[in-house]
Amino acid sequence: MRRVLNRTIRAGTAALTVTTVVAACGQAPESNSGGSTGGVPQPEELRVEVVDVLPHDPEAFTQGLEVVDDTLYEGTGLVGESTLRAGPLGGEPTTVVSLPEPLFGEGITVVDDRIWQLTWRDGVAIERDRATLDELRRVDYEGEGWGLCHQHDHDRLVMSDGTATLTFRDPDDFSVVNTVEVTDTDGPVTDLNELECVGEDVYANVWHTDDILRIDPDSGFVTARIDASGLLTPQEAADADVLNGIAALDEPDHFLVAGKLWPKMFTVRFVPTS
Repeated sequence: MRRVLNRTIRAGTAALTVTTVVAACGQAPESNSGGSTGGVPQPEELRVEVVDVLPHDPEAFTQGLEVVDDTLYEGTGLVGESTLRAGPLGGEPTTVVSLPEPLFGEGITVVDDRIWQLTWRDGVAIERDRATLDELRRVDYEGEGWGLCHQHDHDRLVMSDGTATLTFRDPDDFSVVNTVEVTDTDGPVTDLNELECVGEDVYANVWHTDDILRIDPDSGFVTARIDASGLLTPQEAADADVLNGIAALDEPDHFLVAGKLWPKMFTVRFVPTS
């Protein structure tokens, strides 16, 4: 279980999201590994640079973000409070559907005219109609569901489960295609949470940290570690939970980041720490 604001609850993943074109088309910062250790590259050190600040529902326990065609899709969690929402970026949701108890909503991703939504420990992925958010079917899977994104160029889903493993799945039937272990120079990296696929890279929130990782999904190597600390004021952070939620935007190198119970979302760029 996870602790949030003196309540012991599960916190899983996250993701408001990105367009069919955007989720896969955002441009990633160029890699500069700067050496390697035992064949594993030294991750590039980056930080967030705030470009814009947008409102966010402070009651939303953000699990997944994606932005497609200027529409923001957000999946939220907690039993009895889990939803999928859609609306204009920076505006109020125009469509909201709730998950029935005992389902605990997790990461989401857009695949053409459909949306896949994970659940935490319920073992089901929900396929939805993108236009209406209506449920189309449910597919069973083993283990926990945390983050999810669609790697457009390879037409595969990438899923996290809170471990160091990323699972590749078929976007049509959700079957497992392959897996990879995520590692950096210190070994396996666990607590991988909300995911965003951008070209050949996968970006991942690391649960209970302010870190976002850029990952080569074929090798599993972490190619960059992004410091996203300090986005909220101390007063705002006192009533909020962890950073969670990353979505590529249509403008190259721009991302939307958020967190669970955050009063704000941020448009950011990832720039060198130096």
